[in-house]
Amino acid sequence: ELEATVVSTGVAEAGDIVALDANGKLDPSVMPTGIGADVVVVLASESLAAGDYVNIYDNAGTPNCRKADASAANAAEIAHGFVKDNVSSAANATIYLEGTNDDLTGLTPGLTYALSHTVPGGVVALGSATTTAGHSLQVVGTALSATALNTEIGSPIIRG
Repeated sequence: ELEATVVSTGVAEAGDIVALDANGKLDPSVMPTGIGADVVVVLASESLAAGDYVNIYDNAGTPNCRKADASAANAAEIAHGFVKDNVSSAANATIYLEGTNDDLTGLTPGLTYALSHTVPGGVVALGSATTTAGHSLQVVGTALSATALNTEIGSPIIRG
C-alpha cells in the first residue's frame, strides 16, 4: 500500500497517486499546467493565515514565501499571490497567483483594493492606500462581495 499525495511540490512526487483534500477536491498543485487554478507550492518562512497576500523571495537559494507588505521597511515584499489555507512556518504553502480570494472580511463590493502598508498580508481600499514616500502601491484586485476579492495583482509603484 502507498500513501496518496494531496499536495504536490513538483517532480519529487512524480508517479504518486493522488488523493482528495479535506474539502473533497483535488488540490490545484496536482493539476496539469493550464488546468485549474494557477498555483505554486513554496516553503513558508513564517505562519500565514487563509486569505493572506504573500511575497515569494529567495532565501539562500531556496524559494520561500512570507506575508506581503507595502510599508517602507518592506518595499521588496510586494504581493505575488495569496493563500487559501492557514500555513505554519516551515510548511509548504499553496500560493494562488490569481483568482478569487474568498477568505477576507470587511470588503466593499465594487471597490478596488491595494496591498496594505499597515497589516502584513492584508489589503486596503485603494482610496486608503499608502501615500508615504518609499512605500509600495500595488493594486491586488476588486471586491466581489464583503468576503471575496477578484485577484488580479498589478505591478507595484514605489512612492517617491
